[in-house]
Amino acid sequence: MQYKRSLAFVLVVPFVLLTLYTIHKVGYLGIFEYQFLSPAGWQVGADLVIACMLLLSWIIPEAKRKGRNPWPFVLITVVLGSIGPLLYILLGSGTEQDEHSRN
Repeated sequence: MQYKRSLAFVLVVPFVLLTLYTIHKVGYLGIFEYQFLSPAGWQVGADLVIACMLLLSWIIPEAKRKGRNPWPFVLITVVLGSIGPLLYILLGSGTEQDEHSRN
């Protein structure tokens, strides 16, 4: 699980910075407006929604099984996309014993 956390950290830091920069330049709604300009944008937007839904279908039951509250990560995913699942992986379960028993 440690390699997943390391990968999540390597991805989340630049992605959060990119997201903040983008919101600064075009605003939060500007990110979505751009996706509606062409069929290529529709495809990318649909792909993001599908990928996030698949990730949430994994996060929600896993978090409940581990006794974690999945809803902050669901909300972050709905509002900020991939940042939610990246944070879920980065923050981990908090119990090393549980992680070793699964590997």
